Amino acid sequence: MTRTRIIAALVMAPVAIAAILLLPTQWLSAAVALVFLIGLWEWFKLAEIDDTLSRTLLLIANLMLMVLLLWASRTGSGLSPALFQIVVLAGVVWWFLSLLWLRFFNFASDHETYARVFKLAAGTLAVIPAWCALCLIHSDNFQTPAADSVDNLMGHLWLLAALVIVWAADSGAYFAGRHFGGRLFGNRKLAPRISPNKTIEGLLGGLLAGVAAGLLFAAFAGLTPPQVPAFIVVAVVTVLFSVVGDLFESLLKRHVGAKDSGTLIPGHGGFLDRLDGVLAALPIFALGKELFGF
Repeated sequence: MTRTRIIAALVMAPVAIAAILLLPTQWLSAAVALVFLIGLWEWFKLAEIDDTLSRTLLLIANLMLMVLLLWASRTGSGLSPALFQIVVLAGVVWWFLSLLWLRFFNFASDHETYARVFKLAAGTLAVIPAWCALCLIHSDNFQTPAADSVDNLMGHLWLLAALVIVWAADSGAYFAGRHFGGRLFGNRKLAPRISPNKTIEGLLGGLLAGVAAGLLFAAFAGLTPPQVPAFIVVAVVTVLFSVVGDLFESLLKRHVGAKDSGTLIPGHGGFLDRLDGVLAALPIFALGKELFGF
């Protein structure tokens, strides 16, 4: 890692953690919506929407979709999670379907209108479900415990655990790939046409780091010993799909010959370069948490 990359990470991580732990869900969801929409703006650029007005209108349409979801979920006592859960499920289905897109690398790789339509739809299916998943995890499905209740913090800690899984997996994959890449599995790459630098050793290192860090932080969130096996399964699948998200963004960049999605974060590229794994991981984690009840 370059010095600039490390400094940027040291600045961003405390800010993100403080926001997750200290902000109420309504404020965090607004802040994250802004960050996700910046990432979506970069996604539109990779989809070759070069006209600023067109990109702005598309961004507004996605913002209005978020607002509509909130409006339609209102109840007399707060918000109902049902609609958000449906959107999260749609996001999970999309990320499974994206595996086919990664398998058939050249699909929508030309510069015609139909290719842009697919990539624009993929952007919405990546960002909106991830935002819904974040809102559900952080608020514990929009429950409203007493302000002085310890349960008021549990959703915050679970969201932190979910994100730590992705962050640790990313770092673990980087260091394992750098130090052990090519030693255990020869020259076999994870996805050579899409991301030639990713190795199987890196994937395994990311899995170990992500699961270990997730278990540590989940313990603070209230994970009990009987729930550990289920959590490990969810953490493993979460890490794997964070890799899918990373690969999908790499595919978009390959199609247009871009190295990074942007230049807004020193040493890291664009916002989307930091969000790609998170966008895929959050719906998976939210669904797993709901299914296994931890």
